[in-house]
Amino acid sequence: MTDRKLNLPPFAALRAFHAAATHDRFRDAAETLGVTESAISHQVKRLEEYLHVSLIDRSGSQARLTEAGQRYLQQIEPALFQIQTATEALLPNTGRNAVRLTLPPSLAATWLIPRISGFEQAHTNIDLQLVPSTRVTDLRRDQIDLAIRHGRGRWRGLDATFLLEETASPVCSPQYFEDTPSATKLPDLAGLRLIVNANFPDEWEEWARAHGLTPPSLGDSIVLDVQEQALRLAENGYGLAMGRRPVVDDWLADQRLIAPFGGANPTGAGYYLCKPTNQTLSVSARRVERWLVNISKDWKASETVAHAPSLE
Repeated sequence: MTDRKLNLPPFAALRAFHAAATHDRFRDAAETLGVTESAISHQVKRLEEYLHVSLIDRSGSQARLTEAGQRYLQQIEPALFQIQTATEALLPNTGRNAVRLTLPPSLAATWLIPRISGFEQAHTNIDLQLVPSTRVTDLRRDQIDLAIRHGRGRWRGLDATFLLEETASPVCSPQYFEDTPSATKLPDLAGLRLIVNANFPDEWEEWARAHGLTPPSLGDSIVLDVQEQALRLAENGYGLAMGRRPVVDDWLADQRLIAPFGGANPTGAGYYLCKPTNQTLSVSARRVERWLVNISKDWKASETVAHAPSLE
């Protein structure tokens, strides 16, 4: 046998490059590997220095693969997947079948996780692994079995099954209007501090037009990126946030928040269970799929919503 020394770059650098090449931002790549964004950048630079070639073009707002980077990714990706498959084949069999499910963090925390104990008790041989993320994941590439996505049910390359309708209405703390004497009638948004979810920047304009109101000025609004942060700010009396069900349900049930203008209205969007088209799910993944469909059917919009004190 010929003694041939393998000329290979550091494996950590390869993993970082693969993650960076298959995500739009270094931040998302870092989230996937559980490291910092600077660590991804450092490892990619280390690989480029090893190869003496630029793999990623950093000149624009988003990092993009160079021509050399595209060729390198196409050649190393099958090898990385082969290493993963060989490794998994040798790992001890725990007797549990893993099923990976990605979904928005807000839905995971407020809707799914409180219900997951029932599934675990009924299916002790299934290891349901949640992958909370705000990014749109490539299920085949990231080897994820199922996804719950927010939208209108149309995604290329995916089969989508409707789970939950999203409805929305303004919410605030029960004491908010007691501390805001400028609010003289409902639903009048003038003089009220609004909290805006940056993921839905037009939500207040859409709600106002749907109720025949003049869209409010957002000049004095508070803008946040995470829905739960907006709800917590409203709970602490800083203003009105747009409460989206089912995420806001716990706040309403505990009366930490109220819906002063009445019941919620459909947003036109919802949550859908997605899987790759023409891909056969494992037996365990099909059981998770059936469970998610069943618990979504059991979930019903509350018929009564707390109201703010009358200002008349």
